[in-house]
Amino acid sequence: MLHWKSRRLLTRAFPARSAAFPKFDVHQPGRPFRQLLFRNARRGPRSRHGWESAMFRNILVHIPSERPVRAVIDVAIGLTIERRSHLDAVAIGYESMSSAGMMVDGSGAAVALVMGAEQERAQERANAAISVFEIEAKLAKVAYGTRAITAIPAEAGPAIGALARLYDMTIVLQPDSANFSFDNHIPQEILFNSGGPMLMVPYIHKGPLDVHHIGIAWDGSRLAARALRDAMPFLMGAKAVTVIAVNEEAGEASSDQLVSHLARRGITARVQRVTVERGDVQGAILSIAAESNMGLLVMGGYGHSRLHESILGGVTRGMFDSMTVPVLMSH
Repeated sequence: MLHWKSRRLLTRAFPARSAAFPKFDVHQPGRPFRQLLFRNARRGPRSRHGWESAMFRNILVHIPSERPVRAVIDVAIGLTIERRSHLDAVAIGYESMSSAGMMVDGSGAAVALVMGAEQERAQERANAAISVFEIEAKLAKVAYGTRAITAIPAEAGPAIGALARLYDMTIVLQPDSANFSFDNHIPQEILFNSGGPMLMVPYIHKGPLDVHHIGIAWDGSRLAARALRDAMPFLMGAKAVTVIAVNEEAGEASSDQLVSHLARRGITARVQRVTVERGDVQGAILSIAAESNMGLLVMGGYGHSRLHESILGGVTRGMFDSMTVPVLMSH
């Protein structure tokens, strides 16, 4: 924590900054992608695939500045091509305030010099992350925008959570508890503050997203229902859908009733029930996903309480820590 003298010096050197990010640097797709858009527009809305592709047309992806980025970039660009979407990428370089905190008796000019150098280093990290994304986006000839910004960690989370509210879906990389990084906190901020679906990609994932077989973690709750609705564009195009009911109790929104409702949308689903100890729920869901070769899980994102939603619930925390398949979460 900064000494009070350093805080005063820092405030003089750096007036309060707006938490809003600068505008995106937008790039239009090349000719092949434009031709694809035109051909599909001429086909009209007759096919179900055409309808589902109209969803998720505006996607945001967070590109970590302190971790490997290949997994999340491959999924984001693959979905952008498949859905004929616009993709915006944001990378954050995190500024450390520890150097300023050590300068208790330093002058305002000295503090400004130290913090200015730190901001430059943070900007370099953000630019490097975005450059990796841009190489792949240009090769794929997709429409995309980029932002490479700097922020202190306390500002970064709320700002990107607010930014994500403008998008149909936000793609993030799974946190890695073995490697400390402020990037690890971004998925939680987006889940609880964006108001929309978040697609979290395992850091061990390779290649694009496979949505041929989708699993729905269903407990009849409001959050599970929200995630189900948000995932509907994926479910409409899936070849197989499995409703995973763990420790299911009788209720109005049972897994069997869910299957009937999905059938009215033309989605054929089956139910797989399992009974396990309360602490084994997340493991049971992932085991079923692995055994059935699912490419995507759909589930609600839970907090421990309404007063402290920044604290993840047990199953959600377990999925953050040890997921092996991409997960679409909504809160």
